Amino acid sequence: MKTLEIFDRPMCCATGVCGPQIDPVLPRFAADLQWLASLGVRVERYNLSQQPGAFADNAVVREAVAAAGTVCLPLIAVDGQIVSRAEYPTREALAQWTGVAARSSAGTPQGLPIADSSCCGGQPC
Repeated sequence: MKTLEIFDRPMCCATGVCGPQIDPVLPRFAADLQWLASLGVRVERYNLSQQPGAFADNAVVREAVAAAGTVCLPLIAVDGQIVSRAEYPTREALAQWTGVAARSSAGTPQGLPIADSSCCGGQPC
C-alpha cells in the first residue's frame, strides 16, 4: 500500500480546530486522512512547529523549504515523491495519488466523523 506524508506549516495542531482562526479546510482534510488510513493507506503527518526533525531529515522536503521557504507548505508526498505544494488537496486527489476509490459503490462520498475533542486537551492554544 502507498505511504502518504504531509509536511504542514507551523500551527497549533493538525486539525485546525483550535486557536483564534479556524481554517475550514483543515478539519475536512483531517477527515480525509482518517478515511485514507481506514482503507489501508499509511498516513504520516508532520507539523513544522512540533516535529522539525522530520523536515530536516527528509532531503526532498528540506530542499523545497530551502528554495521556497515555508510558503511551499503543506507539502504532500506519496512514496517519497512530492505531489502537491502550498495547498490541502481534495479527497479525490488524495484517492487518485494513493490508488483508492474516492466514492463508495453507491456513488456517495465516504467519510469519517471528526473527533469531538480538541488537540489542545481542552486548554486554550
